Amino acid sequence: MPTRREADAKELRRAFAEFATGITVVTVGGSCPRGMTANSFTSVSMGPPLLLVCVHNDAVMRQALQPARYFGVSVLSAGQEAVARHFADDSRPAGPRQFDAVGWSPGATTSVPLIDGALARFECEKWRAYDGGDHTILVGAVVGWDGPPTVDAGSTGPGTAEDALLYFRGRFRVHGLGAEEPSSR
Repeated sequence: MPTRREADAKELRRAFAEFATGITVVTVGGSCPRGMTANSFTSVSMGPPLLLVCVHNDAVMRQALQPARYFGVSVLSAGQEAVARHFADDSRPAGPRQFDAVGWSPGATTSVPLIDGALARFECEKWRAYDGGDHTILVGAVVGWDGPPTVDAGSTGPGTAEDALLYFRGRFRVHGLGAEEPSSR
């Protein structure tokens, strides 16, 4: 029988799962490149441009980030669920071989691996790290990025621009521009 604390943790996890998040792959380059699927990603500031990601303290990615000066964040599209699952799989190959299964290219500014076909890709210099309980909150100064082409405000419907891959209630979901339109009823 679960303890009260374990039961509370499960209930809290279910409550957190009610917030839909985007899916990203966080990457580091160098002699031992690494990627990790993450849904804890947030824009922080426009001046200076900052973003944050949260990495579990027991994750291999946390050790990979320690010596790194730069890291990348690729915001995945609806068609990239396999990429998200790949970088969430602890049994994937280590080092550079883990990138053999996905399309990627080095960032123009920092050379960190960035996932091809992502909705947006950010190159960051580590700015600050904070204790976040069982996670480390890593804030990056955005030093390079690319994103989707501008979408005409009059163009609507799924497929007008690439749809986003989301995580909601413990499952991958898809959200696109067409779903944002209010009902005409």
